[in-house]
Amino acid sequence: MPRWLTFIIGWVVGGLALAFIIVALRPELQSRVPVAPPIVAAPASVPIAGHVTYADAVRRAAPAVVNIYTARLVTERVAPSGLDQLFGNFLPHYRQRVERSLGSGVIVDALGHIVTNHHVIANADSIKVQLADGRVADAGIVGRDPDTDLAVLHIDLAPLPVVTFGRSDRLRVGDVVLAIGDPIGLSQTVTHGIVSATGREQLGIATFEDFIQTDAAINFGNSGGALIDTTGALVGINTAIVAKNLGVEGIGFAIPVNLVRGVLDDIVAHGRVIRGWIGIVPEDVSDAQAAQLGLARGGVLLTNLYVGSPAQQAGLQPGDILIAIDGTPLKSAQETIARIAARHPGTMLTIRCQRGRQSLDLHARVTEPPMNR
Repeated sequence: MPRWLTFIIGWVVGGLALAFIIVALRPELQSRVPVAPPIVAAPASVPIAGHVTYADAVRRAAPAVVNIYTARLVTERVAPSGLDQLFGNFLPHYRQRVERSLGSGVIVDALGHIVTNHHVIANADSIKVQLADGRVADAGIVGRDPDTDLAVLHIDLAPLPVVTFGRSDRLRVGDVVLAIGDPIGLSQTVTHGIVSATGREQLGIATFEDFIQTDAAINFGNSGGALIDTTGALVGINTAIVAKNLGVEGIGFAIPVNLVRGVLDDIVAHGRVIRGWIGIVPEDVSDAQAAQLGLARGGVLLTNLYVGSPAQQAGLQPGDILIAIDGTPLKSAQETIARIAARHPGTMLTIRCQRGRQSLDLHARVTEPPMNR
């Protein structure tokens, strides 16, 4: 081995020996190498940040939402068979079948009153109600109101879960809402969305319209079910979907609970809804249409009125432009009817109208519609 290599090896061995001695005498001089902490999986019970649930709201409201099953006997004519024609037997043949339908409803008090849509129980010969807990009962009709598409049923069961009423007038566009019902027979189905709009009218669904629009999924069988807020309070009765056949999704409507409450109270107390009436038939007219008719302006046109009605007795005439009721301007024909309907029979109202270039203030006494008396 060359002398220079022997010299280097000696120095290396000596250095290592010296280092070993120093470390043995002074262990605190060791190099501190950072070590990564061990990875520990988070326990499964730790909630994820931002997690949102509406389970408590559903738990409060869902037991009061019921399934409604209706049946009616339908008689239909049957075409004559070949044998009938062969033997000259041309007397008509008829057969009967049971037509069944389904919908939803909401238990609104411990006495067994249930609110649903009028179209759910219209023409039904029998109505059965199934509760969320599985109990089934026959239901009787307390009263119906086609003008708002609402009806009130009654069942004899106890005890009953009851929904909590909310305030639909406090809803804002963008608020989260949940629909609970019985779509296509799937009971206690919950969907969620937001309030897309409020005060929707002139949809052709009912006479008096003030709908909540929502994108919460509403399907066949949801009609009459509950629309609730995130606290579980009832804010509407689901009633309609539109343009489903056109592939339009996310447009559903509910009757606001403030309107439902008034209809419910009247039906339970009187068996019908008591509304004001003066016997007018108004129609919306644009400024362009008014010009074609030779009128000074558009607005709410009185197209007709009932003979002997309070409107005729007050001096109103077809062709009058209705401007205001009790000093509040009118926006549409539907609003005009709704404003009069909200007045109690027996009260007086002042109608301002325009007849040609003349403005008139006429006074009419509100009565109940003749068909309701």
